[in-house]
Amino acid sequence: MDDDGDGGPRRSRRDQDAIRCAVDDGSRLVVTTGGTGIAPRDVTPEATATVLDRELPGLAEAIRAVGIATLPQAMLSRAVAGVLDRSLVVNLAGSTGAVRDGVPVILQIAAHVVSQLDGGDHG
Repeated sequence: MDDDGDGGPRRSRRDQDAIRCAVDDGSRLVVTTGGTGIAPRDVTPEATATVLDRELPGLAEAIRAVGIATLPQAMLSRAVAGVLDRSLVVNLAGSTGAVRDGVPVILQIAAHVVSQLDGGDHG
């Protein structure tokens, strides 16, 4: 199936390929921006979920909670977070405010996640 518009299968495949490429190139943290809303072209969460080995719903929920505190529309974000191989993958909404709010949440736990993926202790 193919799509000539901004969403659908073609965009989904592009998102999947970009995430896999970043992980294959050695990125331990992959953050996507945009495509997490409810418009027909917003397919990033579905694309991301198909490549993840495990989801980390608590991280996506924490990012949403921070966003909702300043902008109630943030509750419409369908962003996901999880692990692919030995990398943390996180979707953020595409607005500058969402990125500004979400990056500190990710950075609070990114080193711990990478340590865990490398076999580290829970300390």
